[in-house]
Amino acid sequence: MARKTALVKLSGDLINRPDVLAWLRKLATEYYVVVVCGGGVQINEQFEARGFGKNYTTLGRETRSFDERQLARDILEKNQAEIQDLLAREGIPAVVLIPVLDIGSVLCHVNGDIFVLTAYLGYDKLFVLTLESRIGSKNRQLKNIWAAFDGGKYNEEFPPKIDVVGFPDA
Repeated sequence: MARKTALVKLSGDLINRPDVLAWLRKLATEYYVVVVCGGGVQINEQFEARGFGKNYTTLGRETRSFDERQLARDILEKNQAEIQDLLAREGIPAVVLIPVLDIGSVLCHVNGDIFVLTAYLGYDKLFVLTLESRIGSKNRQLKNIWAAFDGGKYNEEFPPKIDVVGFPDA
C-alpha cells in the first residue's frame, strides 16, 4: 500500500522552532511530507523598506514588477534552503517547496495558504502551520475561498482534509 501524503504550509515565523520540528518529525513517521515554506512577514518588511508597499489582496500579494517578484522569490528561496538544511540536520525526511509557479516563463507567486488548496485533490492530508494568534484569520480565509469554489456555500466543516495548526506566539 502506498504511503499517505501530507502537504504542510509552514509560516516563515515558525522556522527553527523545536516544537514545530517535533511536530514535523512525528508527521513524517506516518506520511510522505512536502513542506511549502512561507515568508509573508519577511517579504512585507523588505517590500516596505524598498517602497514597494504591501499590495495585498484577497488572493495574496500582487507583485507589479519583476523586481518585486524576484525579491519575494529570493526571500522564499532563502527560507527554503534554511528549512531543507534544518530538516536534514534533524533527520526529518521531507521535500521543501516555495509557492512560486513558473507558468510560461512568468514567475507567479501563490499565497501559501491558497497553494495548499491547489494541492487539495492530490494529497491525503493538508496542514497550515501558523502562530496561535493567526488561527482564526487563517480559518476564515480558507473557509471563504473554499466557499467561493463550492458554489458560494459556507460550510463550517470546510475542506475536511485541511487542518490549521497553531503554535504559541513567541
